[in-house]
Amino acid sequence: MYLQLAWRNIWRNPRRTAVIMLAIIVGVWSMIFLGAFMRGMLVVMVDNGIATLTGHIQVLQKDYPDDPAIDNSIRDPDQVERVLRDNLPIGSRWTARVRVNAIAANARHSTGITMVGIEPAREAAVSFIGQPIYQGRFLKKNDPTGILVGRALLDEFGTKPGRKLILMSQDTTGEIASRAFRIVGVFRAELEATEKQFVFITITAARKMLRMGSAISEIAVILPPGQDLAAVTDRLRAVLPADDYAVRNWHQLLPMLYAYLEMFDMYTYIWFLVVFVAMGFGIVNSTLMAVYERMREFGLLKALGQRPGRIIIGVLTETFFILVLGLLAGNLLGLISVAALAPAGIDLSALAAGAEYAGMPRVIHPVLNGRDLMVADLVVFVLGLLVAVYPAIKAARFTPVEAMMHN
Repeated sequence: MYLQLAWRNIWRNPRRTAVIMLAIIVGVWSMIFLGAFMRGMLVVMVDNGIATLTGHIQVLQKDYPDDPAIDNSIRDPDQVERVLRDNLPIGSRWTARVRVNAIAANARHSTGITMVGIEPAREAAVSFIGQPIYQGRFLKKNDPTGILVGRALLDEFGTKPGRKLILMSQDTTGEIASRAFRIVGVFRAELEATEKQFVFITITAARKMLRMGSAISEIAVILPPGQDLAAVTDRLRAVLPADDYAVRNWHQLLPMLYAYLEMFDMYTYIWFLVVFVAMGFGIVNSTLMAVYERMREFGLLKALGQRPGRIIIGVLTETFFILVLGLLAGNLLGLISVAALAPAGIDLSALAAGAEYAGMPRVIHPVLNGRDLMVADLVVFVLGLLVAVYPAIKAARFTPVEAMMHN
């Protein structure tokens, strides 16, 4: 009987019911859509961070993390590669790199950059440089003079493919090594800062320029999906001599991003709570308004012997129906919005400068998370019923005399 009466009561004033439901729909939609937007942004930031020469795991010389100088290089990379072959999960990929700070110069400009010596074929399977080259061609194996530069650096130097670029850095003897390279390709990256920071030459050319012999700076590893990152990291630490090598996963290599990831759920739930507070005032005010409009009705029920508890249950049942209908419509609208925008993403190129400063990608693809959806619905449903308790108690306290005096 309560359900039937409550259902009829909420449609006695369709306009008021529609206003309350609209507030719930907008609130639920904003929770779902903005939660998916933030989750998508985080996914892209993590993917970009791992792809921008970080990898899931890096093996380094033990002193390299504190002092990334050329003297702290891995002298025997073959030993590390044997360990990786024996201990990494099937499907893992890795590559060796030489990475040093350097100065890039041409006839007009000079700037500090990070020179990265790569194995072209293996690097393409591990980092963002494997994406199609924006202009020109990719490096060839053992290319002695070829260099890849970012589009932003190319524009800053006012140069183009085919022209020379001078790289200078300190070699293993402590002398300044300098060599001319010819620009063979131009790459694009998610962040303009990446295009300005890195230039790529072959690992053979880097070793020769810096007199490194067979040494390398690091080995970056990409794991296949579904692997336990912490377990694989611990396994490599157990088999590689701790006196010679340091094993770092991306949680240690990108601490700010990992901390943001750890706090993301808290930010999301705070956002849900803020949205609900605004929505809750609307629910309380509208329900109170409905209660006072029906004051004579509640007074008559009390005069006929209706118990206060039954009146409270009746008002809460009406709120229950409104919340359920609002949640269904809000969820449907949120799912449609995410599904419509997820394939192409949301292009933030118009806000590129601000997005770059915040480390955000240019295009964000919303990612719907089942737990976010469930938490948003629970917050609205449970707190919605709780805030409706006050108007329900108010209705239960009306006396027949008060109701008769109410105009």
